[in-house]
Amino acid sequence: MRASDSKFERHQQVDAASLGSAQAVGTVAQTVPPAPAGPRRGRQLLSWITTAALSRAVSALVPLALIPVTLSYLGAELYGLWTAVIAVTAMMAFADLGIGLGLMTRLAPLRVNDDVDAARRYISSAYAVVSAAALFLCGLLWLLAGAIPWALVFNVPEPTARDGQMVALVCLTAALLNIPLYLVYRIQYAHHQVVASNVWQAVASVASLLLALGAVLAGLPPIAVIAAVAVCPPLVNVVNTVWTFGWRLPQLTPRLRYVEQRRVRDLLHLGGMFFLTTLVMTLADNADPLIIAQVLGLASVTAYAVPAKLLTQLGPLVMLVNQPLWPMYGEALARGDVTWIRRTVRRMTVISVLIALLPATFLVLLGDRLFAAWLPVPVGSRALLLGLACWWITIAAISPRFIVQNAAGVLRPQLLGYSLYLPLSVLGKLYAVHRFGISATPYVGVITYAATVAPAAVYGYRRVLAAQAVAAGGGGLGRPRLRDSHVR
Repeated sequence: MRASDSKFERHQQVDAASLGSAQAVGTVAQTVPPAPAGPRRGRQLLSWITTAALSRAVSALVPLALIPVTLSYLGAELYGLWTAVIAVTAMMAFADLGIGLGLMTRLAPLRVNDDVDAARRYISSAYAVVSAAALFLCGLLWLLAGAIPWALVFNVPEPTARDGQMVALVCLTAALLNIPLYLVYRIQYAHHQVVASNVWQAVASVASLLLALGAVLAGLPPIAVIAAVAVCPPLVNVVNTVWTFGWRLPQLTPRLRYVEQRRVRDLLHLGGMFFLTTLVMTLADNADPLIIAQVLGLASVTAYAVPAKLLTQLGPLVMLVNQPLWPMYGEALARGDVTWIRRTVRRMTVISVLIALLPATFLVLLGDRLFAAWLPVPVGSRALLLGLACWWITIAAISPRFIVQNAAGVLRPQLLGYSLYLPLSVLGKLYAVHRFGISATPYVGVITYAATVAPAAVYGYRRVLAAQAVAAGGGGLGRPRLRDSHVR
């Protein structure tokens, strides 16, 4: 991307955060700055989506390429231990308490306002909080390492119990240290450095593969091979951070003296909302196997999980095309460009539905034959595949409206919607699975989602745009107070 993209666009607008009275959508605009031309926006978005797709492809292929190399070198037992530890590190995505997403939401309007000082203070405060949390957890991990029964936790046989502790400490430490280092990607997204962000993530994946191959060819101990894969992402993120703040965004370099208590409070508040929303969504999205196991037994879980896992890949595809719009929506809200937001959301709804619809249709029509030829045991049914397809198409249709709310920092509607969806869907699925079998599971999900989450999505989306329209038309007089993102 061009070097000029690293600068904020000029816009004379009051920084409500600095006055201590920020509202959810934006502040009073004295002059409405010109939005980027439509074709330029389209080309920019296309380049972001394309590089994101390539980066995701690389990130998916590298673990597959590592399997034959590491499995034969480590052995089945140590490889299984490593896989179990990786599953634990994946849960640490929650460890930043949503501050990364909150930071990205805060930075987009500040870029429009050209408020470098406020942006730098938010970035410095975010790094301070997340780094302190990561270091505290690292210290706690090493302090308690000797007391944790690693062999029991991972069911490791006695001869390899020592390996279990070493693998856990190496992988968990690298994952914890990577939490603050990952903030650079949020900052790059907020400042339209999306292509660079995607390239760096692909570089981290490729570097992990190369380091692992080098360790194997050098005949290093198995723990060194695991360490090479574990430490590579943090190391690449260190280089990316130095490159970003040294060359691309030097005016935003975080420093301890820019840390502010009120920015910390604001990020913790907004990040906490993201954290709670993500947590409830994760619980709701992963309850199905547990429900089926309780009602019908583990054998039925396999019949559900295989087609469900395949169709679950539609979720990342939908997010792939919608997430780059997060900072764009944030800047459009700051400009008061509601017309562009409405038009783009309509288009992205159609695109998202098509992205889910096409592969889902293929799987509904041919999935049963595919599974019969691919797997040794029968799984799923056409009715189950159709229900799962309807579920992901429904998610795809709603997602663009949630992205707008995320960009505005308005999270209470979706948190309320998912909080209602979780218990109602669980109760409904327990009854439906007992009465009609596993094929009823996704249909109950679709009906409950349409009754709880979808109305919340539409309400929150309209609330954001209505508040912005009042702010733009009435100079802020009588604006609704959307307190999800109020700077306290």
